[in-house]
Amino acid sequence: MGERRTLNVDEVLERQDSGELKRRLRGRDLVGFGVGIIIGTGIFTLAGVEAKTHAGPAVTLSFVLGAVVAGLAALCYAELASSVPTAGSAYTYAFATLGEVFAWIIGWDLLLEFALGAAVVSRGWSGYLANLLGLSPEWFGEDAKVNIGAVLIIAVLTVVAVLGIKESAWLTNLLVCVKVAVCVLVLGVGLFYVKGANLTPFIPPAKAPEAGTTVLEQPAVQAVLGLEQSVYGIAGMITAAAVVFFAYTGFEALANLGEETLNPRKDLRVGILGALGVCALLYIGVSIVLTGMIPFTDIDTGAPLADAFDRVGQHWVGALISLGAVTGLTSVMMVELVTIGRIGFAMGRDGLLPKALGTAHPRWDTPHRMTVGGAALIAVLAAFIPISELADMVSIGALSAMIIVAVAVPVLRRRRPDLDRPFKVPFSPAVPVVAALACLYLMLNLNVLTWIRFAAWLVIGLVIYFAYGRRHSRFSPNRTE
Repeated sequence: MGERRTLNVDEVLERQDSGELKRRLRGRDLVGFGVGIIIGTGIFTLAGVEAKTHAGPAVTLSFVLGAVVAGLAALCYAELASSVPTAGSAYTYAFATLGEVFAWIIGWDLLLEFALGAAVVSRGWSGYLANLLGLSPEWFGEDAKVNIGAVLIIAVLTVVAVLGIKESAWLTNLLVCVKVAVCVLVLGVGLFYVKGANLTPFIPPAKAPEAGTTVLEQPAVQAVLGLEQSVYGIAGMITAAAVVFFAYTGFEALANLGEETLNPRKDLRVGILGALGVCALLYIGVSIVLTGMIPFTDIDTGAPLADAFDRVGQHWVGALISLGAVTGLTSVMMVELVTIGRIGFAMGRDGLLPKALGTAHPRWDTPHRMTVGGAALIAVLAAFIPISELADMVSIGALSAMIIVAVAVPVLRRRRPDLDRPFKVPFSPAVPVVAALACLYLMLNLNVLTWIRFAAWLVIGLVIYFAYGRRHSRFSPNRTE
């Protein structure tokens, strides 16, 4: 296997001033990007789905638990992002602390997370647009054989992502303003229709799942321990937390913008922690309103919020929610496309992916090849494959990345105690260890089928690494360009 393949931190720090990616983002732009990717399917869909299928009104506690775990991971991201501001985020952190193999695995996971997430969201966007404008279900929505709507929105946003990071930030901030206004409207109007009876019991008693549920659909921790399958109760609330963690996964995208931030040592931690805090409050508030307006057993899993307001006679709010969903999902896709470009750029620069992917456009200063290549894959998935059942894959990919980041904090402190750290995780290594264990526990509450798919993805990734990436790596003595 040869020598240990680990990036030198000083070399990583020198890269950020290479000028390949231009510094054009401020703290407020990062908060906008963060809210842009975090507020999306979680608030418009997952809250209702998980309330009905796993947690009942306790889905609010699921969002609280998810926010706590995400907050612990965000502290670790904030320390590494402010200390080593670079494209690639968790991939680069792993490369600088744990070595090349771990870096490849986490980069491969991140590409899975954001590509699959963008494909899922684009199909949801197409469906919301069809409902809002009365478009043909033959080309728009989940029942379309070829989802033209999903392909078109990916194509348009790819153009914006390639043209420049500042243009992407401007569009994202505009969309964020619209969807946050819709969320505030939901809270302001919905509170008047909340009934205490709908929130009682807050944690419904556990019961057996519906007939026909297989062991593959059982949470992994229950299957491993041989526990009886159940929904609702404390176990159901935790299972819902593992799924709705999908709703928080966007904040780590900000760490990929270190080389394009004007003052990364300050603005990255402001963006990561600020965006997560704003979104957690909105998620918790909306989930309380939703489950308080109608019984959780009556929630429509297709369009939970819009349907809830239709049931209480406020149809105009339902229409605005559809508009908010369209803008909200657009900003999610925008940030995911930007993030995929930066991750692939970092991996190409290190030789683990083709070198051409690790170059920036000479005029627009964006990783155009990786952005376009990633968008093409997303468009194919979104056009032909109904992948809503794979949403759990986004959560498991994000949680595995966060475990690596949490481990990287104490490792880098030990190896480089002299490194300037504008922000430090308090009570390290205790907090990073707790963060890693909490992420692992949520992973274990995802179903067995998700773990099987995740293992298959890792095997495919390792085959690619040993067949191509290791031989072309910057550390390979026989590297060929």
